Formats: sequence, structure tokens, C-alpha cells
Amino acid sequence: MLDIPYEPKKIEDKWQKRWEELDIFNVKDDPSKSKYYLLEMFPYPSGKIHMGHVRNYTIGDVITRFKRMNNYNVLHPMGWDAFGLPAENAAISNNIHPAKWTYDNIDYMKKQLKKLGFSYDWKREVATCDENYYKWEQMFFIKMYEKGLAYRSKGNVNWCEKCATVLANEQVEDGVCWRCGTEIEIKELEHWYFKITDYAEELLDFTYKLPGWPEKVLVMQRNWIGKSFGSELKFQIKGSPDFITVFTTRPDTIFGATFMSIAPEHPIIDSLVKGEAGDRDKIISEINEMKKEDKIKRTSEDYEKKGVWTGSYCINPANGREIPIFVANFVLMDYGTGAVMAVPAHDQRDFDFAKKYNLPIIPVIKPIDKDIEPSSMEKAYEEEGILFNSEQFNGTKNIEAMDLITKWLAEKNLGKRSVNYRLRDWSISRQRYWGAPIPIIYCDKCGVVPIPVDQLPVVLPKDVQFTSSSDILKQLKDFVKTKCPKCGGDARRETDTMDTFVESSWYYIKYASPNTSDTPFDQKAVDYWLPVDQYIGGIEHAVLHLLYSRFFTKVLRDFGYIKFDEPFTNLLTQGMVCKETHSCPEHGWLFPEQVNEGNCSICGKQVDIGRSEKMSKSKKNVIDPENIINEYGADTARLFILFASPPDKTLEWSEQGVEGCYRFLKRVWNLVISNYEKIKDVDIYSENDGALDGETKALRRKTHETIKKVYNDINDRFHFNTAISAIMELVNLANQSNVNSLLEKKVLKETLQTIILLLAPFVPHFTDELWSIITGCNNDPLLNKAFPCWDEKALQRESKTIVTQINGKVRGKITVSADMEEAQIKELSINDEKIKTFLEGRGIKNIFYVKDKLINIVTQ
Repeated sequence: MLDIPYEPKKIEDKWQKRWEELDIFNVKDDPSKSKYYLLEMFPYPSGKIHMGHVRNYTIGDVITRFKRMNNYNVLHPMGWDAFGLPAENAAISNNIHPAKWTYDNIDYMKKQLKKLGFSYDWKREVATCDENYYKWEQMFFIKMYEKGLAYRSKGNVNWCEKCATVLANEQVEDGVCWRCGTEIEIKELEHWYFKITDYAEELLDFTYKLPGWPEKVLVMQRNWIGKSFGSELKFQIKGSPDFITVFTTRPDTIFGATFMSIAPEHPIIDSLVKGEAGDRDKIISEINEMKKEDKIKRTSEDYEKKGVWTGSYCINPANGREIPIFVANFVLMDYGTGAVMAVPAHDQRDFDFAKKYNLPIIPVIKPIDKDIEPSSMEKAYEEEGILFNSEQFNGTKNIEAMDLITKWLAEKNLGKRSVNYRLRDWSISRQRYWGAPIPIIYCDKCGVVPIPVDQLPVVLPKDVQFTSSSDILKQLKDFVKTKCPKCGGDARRETDTMDTFVESSWYYIKYASPNTSDTPFDQKAVDYWLPVDQYIGGIEHAVLHLLYSRFFTKVLRDFGYIKFDEPFTNLLTQGMVCKETHSCPEHGWLFPEQVNEGNCSICGKQVDIGRSEKMSKSKKNVIDPENIINEYGADTARLFILFASPPDKTLEWSEQGVEGCYRFLKRVWNLVISNYEKIKDVDIYSENDGALDGETKALRRKTHETIKKVYNDINDRFHFNTAISAIMELVNLANQSNVNSLLEKKVLKETLQTIILLLAPFVPHFTDELWSIITGCNNDPLLNKAFPCWDEKALQRESKTIVTQINGKVRGKITVSADMEEAQIKELSINDEKIKTFLEGRGIKNIFYVKDKLINIVTQ
């Protein structure tokens, strides 16, 4: 009997080396084959991969291997989102150049990814900090500048003091920096924007043309784009020729506007705030405190509404009434014009605010059959009705009045119809060193001058001394001082670098032709491979990377570089990896080894155990993938990740689950090895070998049922967990089989080979080794084999078991022929002796039949 133990490390090292020698992951353009482009969001090279990476990339690898085995030409590349703040911070802290820190991390993480057996075509690897990559990004910037899609403007920006840089709106989460958690502040700076708003309508329209995307992601993007129809109305500031313009979807309520609310970030505030120096300082201080509040929370219904009167008034254009101008925390500069006409009688938020600050409430819409008195109002009236207190529009239905009032104000040049978007242009300037330089020169004579394309790239200077200053490039005189390409006179370079989300907005195209030097893309390769068929990544990128990538795709399409409208045909957003945390009331988060019998090993206090949260270094609940690989092997880690949860759901980490997956692999290993002598010299079963019966027929039927289920679960739904569960059932049945005759051996061999092939996408080292043992060939990876096909004849059953329920409770079972019709099955069920006893004295109201599964008898 063959006696070979399962040794994961030895097997995995062997096959990783073998795959590299055979170069089996290298893919070439082949128009004769159907292509499939599988891509996971590329990582930032932070130093080590974490379980979130492992989950994302394992899902992608299973799909890649499955498609390869189904005769697709599969592109599965990997690269590095290599620019970013952590590298610069590491340079400052450790006196190491960010390039060295980044490339050292890339080397280490690449080794980790290879240890997990991922099928990446490393010949297509890109790193966005490579000048041969960002050269083309700079060219795109110049073309966007020439087309008016890149522009420089002064405006309020989100500023992170710790990172010393500007953040786009999408990079501010709960009022803090998405990267470091520092509370953001608003600054007025001159910086560069991409005009994403020019594409707002198309970006919105195509969210209804992406059936392969999760609806929740599309809804998030629609909400972020935020299209609304309404009117722009002009309120003149008292004592000034200037106006405040508001966007409103309710022009029908303008006669009831009793105050104006403007955002704390509104640029007009400084000229509005009145009063003595002390009062003015107090007002400005209150406004600054509002700016610090989280923007999302500020607009939520249950968040406290706060405001401060500026001391100024504006004129209601409908009735000439003077109304006070308030700065209110619930108004955002990011929506509309940053100013809202407040109608407390017909908006609950305004109603609450008016009550709090004792402001007038004037109703102007009422039900047809009922009057409304301001003194008796307990809440805002927000229903439809007819206008009153609205001069010439009294008696008009409010829906009709919307258009009539807008036209009336337009005639006086005080209003117009308008479409508004919440989306704002993308701020891309970053005051950091480690990023792609913006290819712009400033000349006193010629103004803003783009670098000529033939002089690209503008390369980051390498000889740099790192300090805590954020203005490193500004201090490099040799970099800053240059000559104007137009007039030849003295000029200076732009010292801001581009937002790192720019690099990740087009990297997926570069993989199709990573080594082109005279053009950004090889057109034939792009036409063959793009767009991406399946993209995989976290939902946290729904309105960051994913929206920016869609925008960039449309820009490059309009420039003629690509011929498609959307970057990713299908999107899978994988769930988080969570683990229980351990928290001490005195020492905070603890590592598991710091907990002794439920108490903190430092102070002895009882520890709060069991709260499951996303794995995080700060919460000390991370699992190092290398520890799992070293103890159980990469295949066990992969199997657990896939089996523990559907890919789009949260995965709860479980040591017992990992051990269970390891035991399952050993059980499969022992099943194959223990039966090797029986099957080594026989062929697999074919119909010419004769008819099957009994357990042997049942095993072959189960084998082909499993093939069908696994294929459908992977191909149609990505339900890897149920696919693996089906294979486990087949393994259990194979383990119970008594094999003696030649036919039994042939069927068992077919079953064992099927188990290995079905498991191949999930646990590739394990299955390649088992395949080499039973075939005697060490140079035949299963990636090049065909995925099994099921035999419809083998699936046929002679009989089926039907469960009988009475009022939803199981009361019996009957066995019937496989082709028995519904009417006969119902008759047999109600005439079954056991069922008769339950039905005695009770009439039958209805009988429901679930095909091939159950009968449910409903009694009266």
C-alpha cells in the first residue's frame, strides 16, 4: 500500500517552483480564443499582505483557474498602487527613501502572494511609482488641460494637518482624514481639479446600464452624483448690490421663506458677519466649530441643528420681505449653491430650526378643504395642496405653481430653472513628494504652460533629504527652477503632485500592454482584452476609485485611446474579514496572548471578549497569513477563506474552521492514497463497461451531480462555499464505498479524479500533487486540464423520495418512480397509511407540490 503523508510546505514549495519553471501563468493575446479578464484591486505596498488581501485574491484566483480549465484565455495580472503618504512618512521616520521603502515592500509582498499560489502573470506587473508608468499619466493630464478638463482654481479644500495635504470630498470620512484619522479643516488654496462634473450626466446614466454591478454600489454612486431638478433663485443682500443664489426643488414655497441658511464654508460669510470686534470674533469662532463637524452627520435628521445669525439680511424676491441670514450646520457647500431659502412651515428641518431660534413660521400651502394656522402647527406641512399667503398665486395647486413662480421670477431676472448635481470637480493637487509630478510650468511672461509631451516624464528628483515638512519639492531649487518651453525665460515648476487615485483610475488598461514605450497602450491588445470582465474589491471604494475609474475611462475613450464606455463589466465587492476582539477597561485592545482565563494579563481586570470587528492592527485582532501558511499550508488558508462564507458576505475568522479545512484536505489525501493500488491500473468507467447498480450506480450519479453543482455554483453565482460543501459530500460517500469488482474500481477512479479536478481551482498545490501521484506525471498542472463535464444519463434516477407535510410539519415520506406525475404523487401521499392517521377527522383544504421534493397538505 502506498504510504505518502500530506506535507503542505514541501508540496507547495515544489509546485510553486514547478509552475514558475513551466511559465504556466504567462498569457498571450490569442484572438482565436475567448478572452476573460479577471482583475482584483491592486494593493498598496504597505509591507505585508493581510487577510483582506488573501480573501480578495483567493476569490479572483479561483475564478481565474476555473475559467482557464473551461478553455478561456485568461488575463490575471497584478501590480502595485505604489505612490502614497505612508512611504513618505516612513522616509521621515526611518531616514529611508520612499522609493527604497516601496520597492522593498513590493519584493516582500510579491513573495507572500506567490506563497499562496496565485496565478498572476508577473510579466505584466506594473508599479505606479515607475516613471515609465506615470509618464503616460502626465500626458493624459496635459491633454485634459488642453481640453479644459484639468484646470487650476482657488477654492475651499479639505485640509489634513497631519498629512499636510488636500483631500478630495470622497477622502473625508466622518469628518476625518481617510488615511490617518485626523480631523480635517477647511482652507482656501489654489489647486488643480479634474472636471468630472462634465461627465456627471453620463456617469449617472450608465449606472442603469451595469447589470453586473451590485445595486448597492450603483445606488451609492447615484446618490454621490446627486442629480436633482429645481430652480435657482436670487436673494439680494440688504445694503449691497450682491445676491445670494439658492438652488431649491420647492419654488412654490418661496412666499413662506422667513430666513436664509448658508453653509459654514460659504465664501461670502466674511462680508456678511456684522457687529463689534468681540461679537464678530465670537460669530466666526462658532462658524469654525461648525466646519469641524462631520458633513454626513450634519445633514442627518437626528443630528442637532445649530446656527448663528450673521447680523445681515437679504430680500425675498417674491414679496420683498427682509429675512435674516443664518449660518447653519446642516447646509453643505457641496450641494447646490451652499445656500438654502428656509421655509419652516413646509420643511421639518427648517421648522425645528425656526422653533429653536424663535423665527417666523408662515404657511403658504394648505389642504384644499382645511386652513392652517401658524400658531397651531406642531410640525411642518409637507404634503401637496393649494397656495395661500402667496399674492397672485393664491388658489393655485402647488405642483403647478412651481413652474409658474419660476417663470415669474425669471421675467424679473431673479430666477431660472436648473438641474443640480451634488458631484463636485475632483481636487487632485497634493502637497507631497511621493506622487506623480503635475507637468506644469509657471512663467511670468507666458503664464501657465504645460510641459511638451516629448519632454515627459517630469521625474521625481531622487536626491532628497526628508524632513517633517510637506513642501519637499518646493525646497529643491534644481527641480523648481527651469526654463519656459515657450519663451525660454526663467520659470518654475508646479510642486504639487497628483492624487494617488489618479494612478489607480487607469492602471487596469496598462496591464493589456505593460511594456509599450512609444505609446501608452497597444491598440490591438487593448481591443482584445478590455474591458475587464470581472473586477473584485471592497465596497469602501464605491465612490472613490470606482467612480474615478469610470470617469477616466470615458475621458480616454473621448481622446481615442480606447473604444469602450465602462471599465468593469462585472463587479464583486467582497465582504470584510472579522475576528473577535479583546478589550481591557484599563489597557484597551489586547492581543489574544495577553488574555489569561478571561482576564487582562497586565492588570488582572476582566476582559470584554467576543465583539467581532474588522481585522485591524489598532484593535490587535489581526491574523498574519504567514502564520497560517506555516502551520497549515496555503491551500488550507485558501480553502477556509472560500468555505467560511459567500464572497460578498462578512467572513468570521475561526481557528476551528481553519483546522476543519486542514482535516478535510487530509481526509481527501488519505482517500486517494489509500485507494491508489486499487485504481492505478484501471481506466475510468464508460458505458461500454456495462450497466451499474446499487451503491456503485449511486456513487457515479453523485459524482456527476457534484460536477454539475460545482460548475453552476462557480460559474453562475460565485458560491464557492456551497461548491466546496458539495465536494465534501462526495468525499464522504466515496469513503463509504466498498470497492472490489473491476466496475467498482473504474467508478471509484472516476470519482477520485473528479474530486481532484473539482478541487483544483480552490487548492491548486494539493490537487497538482495528488494528480501527479495517480498519473505519474510531474509536469502536468491541472490548470491546463479541462474542467469535468457531467453526464446527463448518469444523473437520471429510477426513483425519488417525496417528503409529506401536513400544515408544514413533516409527517412521512414516500418513494415513487422518477417519472411519476404530480397527480399520482398527491394521490399516493394522501393514501399513505401513516398520513391517513394524521388526516383522520380533518378535511383537506389544499395540496401543494414542490417538484421532486415535497407535498404539503393543508387541512381545514
